[in-house]
This record gives sequence, C-alpha cells and structure tokens, in this order.
Amino acid sequence: MSWKSKYNIEFKGLKEGLHSYDFDIDNKFFEHFEESLVDNGEVRVAVEFEKRSAFLKLNFTLSGWLELVCDRCLDNYPQDISLTTELFVKFGQEDEFEDGDNVIWVLPEEHAINLAQTIYEYAMLSIPLRHVHPNETGENSCNQEMINRLNNIVQHEADENEEEEIDPRWAALKNLKNDKN
Repeated sequence: MSWKSKYNIEFKGLKEGLHSYDFDIDNKFFEHFEESLVDNGEVRVAVEFEKRSAFLKLNFTLSGWLELVCDRCLDNYPQDISLTTELFVKFGQEDEFEDGDNVIWVLPEEHAINLAQTIYEYAMLSIPLRHVHPNETGENSCNQEMINRLNNIVQHEADENEEEEIDPRWAALKNLKNDKN
C-alpha cells in the first residue's frame, strides 16, 4: 500500500449525497514532496464530499500550523494556517473542456480520486507571502542577535563600497555629465 493511497476517496459505489472525510498531515506527508517550502507541520484537513450524477464537489477546510523560516532573522517559527475552498470533479477528457482552476477532470472509468497533491497545494497556498514571526504582543519577536549580525554585515559592505576607488573611465563620464549642466 503506497503512502498516497490513504488520501484516496473511492466514489464508485457511494450513494449520492454528502460524505465527510478527515485527513491529518504531518512531517511524513511533506517528506514526499521534493523541494517543499515545508518540512514540519500539523494540518487537519476536513473534506466534505458531495456526490452527484454528473459531477463531484469537494469542500476543503484546512487548519493547523506549518514551520517556516522567518524572512527577517532566518529562525524557524510556527505559522498558523487556515483555508476553506472548493473543488469540482467532472468526468471526461481534460483537453475537451476549458474550465477554471477549481475544476479537475477524471476519466469516466475512474473509481477513486487521490487528494494528496491537492492537499499539498492547498497547504502551500495557505502560506502568507511574507514569512515573519507572528507579532502577538506588539513587539518584534525575531531573533535580535541575528538581526544585529545581519545589520552589521550590511553596514560593513556599505563601508567597503564607499572606500572603493572609482574606475577612471566612469569618473570621465561623470565629468561629462557635470560639464553639460
């Protein structure tokens, strides 16, 4: 049994109507995705599965946390995430139809749908663009020692750039610009 099979929903033989599924994803789940932004986390995924004769509708609710690297201080921190979205599954050839991003096509002879990749993508979409420590108390919760080190490196590089000699060719061009004024 492959690791992905536990994220399968067998829809052939299910009665029409609503069905509920719950999935827990953790570190082992993220190990299966190369070059993932996330290695660590715990996310609860609730899927409300609605079966109809012509299509399937899945409502996803993700909630939990993912460990990210702070953009400011480079320390790891837990980022709370939550996402609610829906996905439609239709039957037929994918290249026959042009639909939106929330529609996937499966062949009519399929009997199950695997949600592992979909759950991973929704978890990644729930990550904010800026990765910074949560600021719950109104104070910066970043690693101050690392911030100071980074500021010292930036200041040192700025000092070095000021001390560099200007290439004489650029100086001549600069003089031309000054003569024009």
